[in-house]
Amino acid sequence: MSGFIRTRTISLFLAAILVMPLTGRDAAGATLIHDTEVENTIRAYAAPLFEAAGLRGADVRIFLVADDALNAFVAGGLNLFLHTGLLLKVKNVGELTGVLAHETGHMAGGHLSRISGRLKAGSTAALVATILGVLTAAATGSGKAGAAIITAGQGLAMGSVLAFSRAQESAADQAAMKLLDLTGQSAQGMADFFKTIEDQELLPASRQDIYVRTHPITRYRLQDVESHLKRSPYTKAPANPKFEKMFRRMRAKLRAFIYPPARTLKTYAATDRSINARYARAIAYYRLNDLDRALPLMDGLIREEPSNAYFFELKGQALLEAGRIKKALAPYRQAVKLDPSSALIRIDLARTLLAMGDRGLVKEAIGHLLFATRESPDNSRGWHQLGIAYGRDGQFAMSALALAEMSLVRGRLKDALYHVARAQRKLARGSAGWLRAQDIKRLAKDRRKKRRHRR
Repeated sequence: MSGFIRTRTISLFLAAILVMPLTGRDAAGATLIHDTEVENTIRAYAAPLFEAAGLRGADVRIFLVADDALNAFVAGGLNLFLHTGLLLKVKNVGELTGVLAHETGHMAGGHLSRISGRLKAGSTAALVATILGVLTAAATGSGKAGAAIITAGQGLAMGSVLAFSRAQESAADQAAMKLLDLTGQSAQGMADFFKTIEDQELLPASRQDIYVRTHPITRYRLQDVESHLKRSPYTKAPANPKFEKMFRRMRAKLRAFIYPPARTLKTYAATDRSINARYARAIAYYRLNDLDRALPLMDGLIREEPSNAYFFELKGQALLEAGRIKKALAPYRQAVKLDPSSALIRIDLARTLLAMGDRGLVKEAIGHLLFATRESPDNSRGWHQLGIAYGRDGQFAMSALALAEMSLVRGRLKDALYHVARAQRKLARGSAGWLRAQDIKRLAKDRRKKRRHRR
C-alpha cells in the first residue's frame, strides 16, 4: 500500500510528509497520509454530492490527516481535509456521507472566499503546511508548536482558517440536506452524527474533538435535520450496499495501519475469516515484519479477489520493504495493470524498477513517472524518483529539471532555483524543458518575494 505517506513528526516539515510512504509507524503529530484505495472510497461517496452541487469532482483535492481527532473541514478553495479519526469514529457510511455533504455545502456556498485568496497565493505545500500548523496549535493549545510547520509567514488565525459563522454552518447544513435529497440519500446519518457531537459539547473544552470547537453544533441544528427527515421522501432510503462494503474495507485498512499491530490482531481475530479481517491481519503481520504470516494472507486475498489492485499493491510494498526487490516487481506490475490511473502505484512500481539496478528497466520507470507527475504534480516523491530515473538514463538536464519541480512542490525555493540553473545550462533554448525551467524560476522567485514581504 505504497500510496500511504510515512508518518512523521511535524517538526520534519512538509517535505518529509509529502514524499515518504507509510510503514505503519505511529504518528507523533499532525501528518498527511495518501492512499489510492481510501481516497477512491471517499471520492465514490462524494462524487454524486459534488455533481449535484455543480462542482467538478476533479477540481476537489482530498487530504487525509493522520490524527485521531474527529474533524473535517475545507480550506483554501476546493481542498477537503478529513481526519482519520473521523473516518474511524463515524458509525456508518450514512454519517460519513452527511459530513461530506456538509463540507460540500461550504465549498458550493463559497464560504471560504474571505481567506482563499491568501491561501491560494502560495503553493500547495504552503497551504498544507499552514493547515497542519494550525491543527497542531489547536491540538496542543500552543502557538509555538504550530509555528514549527507554519512557514513563509502563512500563519493564519485558527478561527479564520477552520471555523465558520453559525450562519454559514446553517447554510452548509441546508445545502447538505438538499444535496442528499438530490442524490436520493437519507439525512439520518447527518442527524446521528450531530447527536454524537452534541454529546461532546458537554465535555470540558480540553477534551472536546476539534470539530466541536470549529463547527458549532447545537440542538437547533439537529432539530433542523430532524424536521427535514419528517418531510424528506428519502428518509428511509437504505445506504448503497456497495458503499457499505467499501466503508468496512476502508476502516479495516486504516485501523491496521494506524493502530498498533497487537490491537489489530485482537480486533480481527484469527477466527474471523472475512476478507476485511484477513486484510487487516495481513497488514498487521507486515508491520511486524512477519512476512511468513503476512504473505500467505495476501496471497489468499489475491486468489479471492484477483482483480483487486490494492491487494497486489500491498504485497509489492511488503516485499520491496523487506528487500525482496525482484519478487516485488510482479505484484506491482499487476497492480498498475488493474489500476493504471493510480499515480501512487506507478511511482512505487518505478521505484522498484530503479531498485533492480538494470539499465534496461530505466526507460520503463521514466514512462510510469511521467504519467504519475502529470496526474499528480503535487506529489514530490514522483518528481524525486523522476530525477533519479533521468540521471540513471544520462539525461542530466531533465534530471535537474525534475529535481527543481520537486523542490518547488516542497517549498524549498532556494533549491528549486539551484536545480533550474543547472537545467538551463544544458537545455536547448526554446525547448519545452527550457520553457518549463523559466516557469519554475519565475514561480520560485515570486514565492520568495512574497515570503520576505510577509515577514
